[in-house]
Amino acid sequence: MPAFSCPALARCLQLHLDADVAAGLSAQLLQVDDAADLLPLYHRTIPLMEAALHESGLAPALVAGLHALFVEMEGHIAAAGNDRRHRFVVVVPVADRPQQLRTCLLSLVEMVQAFRYGAGNESGNGMLSEKLTVVIADDSCAVEHIAGNRVIAAEIGQLGLTTVYFGLQEQQAVLAELSAADRQALRNVIGDVPHGAFCHKGASIMRNISYLMLHQLAQQDERQLFLFVDSDQQFHSCTDADCEVFTTNYFYHMDRIFRQGKVQVLTGKVVGDPPVSPAVMAGTLLDDVLAFLGEMAGLDAGAACTFHRARTQHEDAAYHDMAKLFGFESSGEAWRFQCPLSGAHDHAACLVEFVRRLDHFFDGEHPTRVTPYRYTDVQASVTAARTVYTGNYVLSPAALEYFIPFAGLGLRMAGPVLGRLVQACSGDAFASANLPMLHRRTVPETGGAEFRPGVDRSASLVDLSGEFERQFFGDVMLFAVIELVKQGYPDVMPPADVVRTCVNVTESRLRAQYAENQTRMLVRLSEFEALLSASGHWWCSGEQHAQSCALLDQFAASLCANFSEESRSCQLRDDAAHRSERRQAIVDALLAYDRDRECWERVLQKLS
Repeated sequence: MPAFSCPALARCLQLHLDADVAAGLSAQLLQVDDAADLLPLYHRTIPLMEAALHESGLAPALVAGLHALFVEMEGHIAAAGNDRRHRFVVVVPVADRPQQLRTCLLSLVEMVQAFRYGAGNESGNGMLSEKLTVVIADDSCAVEHIAGNRVIAAEIGQLGLTTVYFGLQEQQAVLAELSAADRQALRNVIGDVPHGAFCHKGASIMRNISYLMLHQLAQQDERQLFLFVDSDQQFHSCTDADCEVFTTNYFYHMDRIFRQGKVQVLTGKVVGDPPVSPAVMAGTLLDDVLAFLGEMAGLDAGAACTFHRARTQHEDAAYHDMAKLFGFESSGEAWRFQCPLSGAHDHAACLVEFVRRLDHFFDGEHPTRVTPYRYTDVQASVTAARTVYTGNYVLSPAALEYFIPFAGLGLRMAGPVLGRLVQACSGDAFASANLPMLHRRTVPETGGAEFRPGVDRSASLVDLSGEFERQFFGDVMLFAVIELVKQGYPDVMPPADVVRTCVNVTESRLRAQYAENQTRMLVRLSEFEALLSASGHWWCSGEQHAQSCALLDQFAASLCANFSEESRSCQLRDDAAHRSERRQAIVDALLAYDRDRECWERVLQKLS
């Protein structure tokens, strides 16, 4: 007779796992008479259950079994007392995205309800967890969105998670604790934004200001970990639109990783929509659009839809036009559209759905190349990292020294740049693990993002020039940092002329690669336009297809407006004066990084 009541554990061992392994664990369970010996049995069973669950295709019985296993384990931890696991502060930076923020936080609530991390003795205080706090770091401008985010904070608090609203006034109060000299010295880190225009500072600046507040929180409890999550993400990894199954207990796994090793910075990834800009995805999308329309042209419009075969491609970074820049190989094959429609429908309906999704691309959704989730044991997946996914990373209190670098420049690729610098400075204290979250760029009701800086939809054609420019010079910064790290940067600061030469050479090389990619993409765009102008395809005739044809034409026109030689994007990339200004700003920021680090360390000490 076991000393502890463990029906969920026993049921998992009896019904769901390898017989020999389960028999061994069951025998150990009968001999356990101490809580310290009981918990390792749960730790050994959990990955077995996770693997069985994914092998089953997320069978509901196994999902329920996994949830029950965790809830039971939490009960034993609470009964034993003296829970030394980490507390988590979940920070969600947001700017004018109340709907996406609410979806993100409701998914967090559901995940905590499923696994009950830190539930304690459930004494009736109404809290889901004694070990979780949510911080909404609001960078919104719209008054109605600020008010809405406060309402969301109250709603999440009522649902059982301690929630802190860190709004513009609260941020200014934190900065007011810094001297004027320190604020000026840290302008590359926290910006130099006028008091009256303090919103839309940018994601990197917003995170860095949040670090200051988190550093103050860390003085109260050193066992805290800080998880940063983007507002357009959800706490599960199901990429199907109608699927929301919670299979990963993020806090359990993160806690174990930080307790068992030397990790100070941990990054997960994202599944679903790509984590990159549409500025570097147009080529792969055109490949898939041409393949789709070419196949559709040979099919009967009224025949039953055949675009439901399982996707077989699993290439990393397959969405990126220049994946080889980052060390990824691409087969060059087109990806087949996976029709999301259910029920009986024909090819004409599939075409309507496909065309409707094309405009979502400009907000960052790739209609054909959705990053899938692939299960591997989380603890076994921990490995050295080189890139921080800024929408899914965890910091220890000590790692708050790693602020987002060069934030004042407002460039994209902040995570990869931060990752290279953390890797150079911390070695094996920087790791990644298979803990992805679902990334959804758009909201279902509109098919667009609530707010996306650098994407201008004020005219009839989408303007990506702001995002394109931030992407290109963000890549310049990244690859310049990669080269400088090889020379000992940032601990060894090269002379100014070495940094300047590195930036100039990197910018010239990337400009040529961007131009080469543009040439390839424009060839495909010409093929696309020729296909649209042909009159022999079934969608070219009949009023029922007129809207689809109009949307295809609109999509082609927006691509041309953003990627042709005459586009504003290319003008910004090629303008000599603008290039010189951006290069100089990058050089200045790289040279100032050592001073930024010294000042940041000094400020953190003052706030301690």
